[in-house]
Amino acid sequence: MSKCLKAAMVIAALACAPTASGADRKLDIGRSATPQETAGWDIDVRPDGQGLPAGSGSVKAGEAVYMAKCAACHGEFGESAGRWPQVAGGQGSLASHDPVKTVGSYFAHLSTAFDYVRRAMPFGDAQSLNDDELYAVVAYMLFLNDIVDDKFVLSRETFGSVKMPNAGGFYDDDRETAEKAFWNVPCMTNCKSDAKVIGRARVIDVTPDEKRRPQD
Repeated sequence: MSKCLKAAMVIAALACAPTASGADRKLDIGRSATPQETAGWDIDVRPDGQGLPAGSGSVKAGEAVYMAKCAACHGEFGESAGRWPQVAGGQGSLASHDPVKTVGSYFAHLSTAFDYVRRAMPFGDAQSLNDDELYAVVAYMLFLNDIVDDKFVLSRETFGSVKMPNAGGFYDDDRETAEKAFWNVPCMTNCKSDAKVIGRARVIDVTPDEKRRPQD
C-alpha cells in the first residue's frame, strides 16, 4: 500500500470518528490550571453579589482611603481633578446634551463600580487595596452620590440593600421592532433607475499629498 493511500485512509478515519468535547479531548499539552492559580483572575462580582470577598468597610474608613489614594485624580468630592473622570454628581443629566456619567448617575448595578475599582484602581497601583479598603472606598463613593448615609457599612450582607439611581436605565436593544417603521429598505428589483458609480477615490484623489496639505 502506498504512503499516499495510507494517509488518505487515516484522514478518512479521523473524519468519521465521533468528535469529543473540548473538556474530553486529550491534547497532551500542559495541564489544567488549579483554583489557586486562577484565583487572581477569578474576581468578578455579579449584580446579585455572587463573587464578593469577605470583609466590610464603612463610609468613614472609605473617606480616609479615598483622600489618600483617589482624590488626587477624582477630586475631593468626586468632582474630578483636571481631565480625570468624575465619580460623583451628574444625576438627571443623562438625557441632556452634556451627560455626566458617574457612579451615581450612570451605573445600574453596584457590582459595576465594585468590580472596576477592584480590578483597575488606584491608577498605577491596581489591585493594591485589600478587601476592607475596597468595601470602604466604594461605600464612600456611594455616600458622595447621596445613595447611602454617613453611617453605612458595605459588606456581603448589605450589598443587596443598595439601590442605584439608574437601576432601570438600561434595557435590551429593541430597534428591530421600535424603529423598523423608519428603516429605508434599499431597492433590489424593478428600481426606477440604475445605480451608477460617479467617482472613485483613486481617480478624484481625495488623499492630499504633502504639497497640498493645509499648513499649520
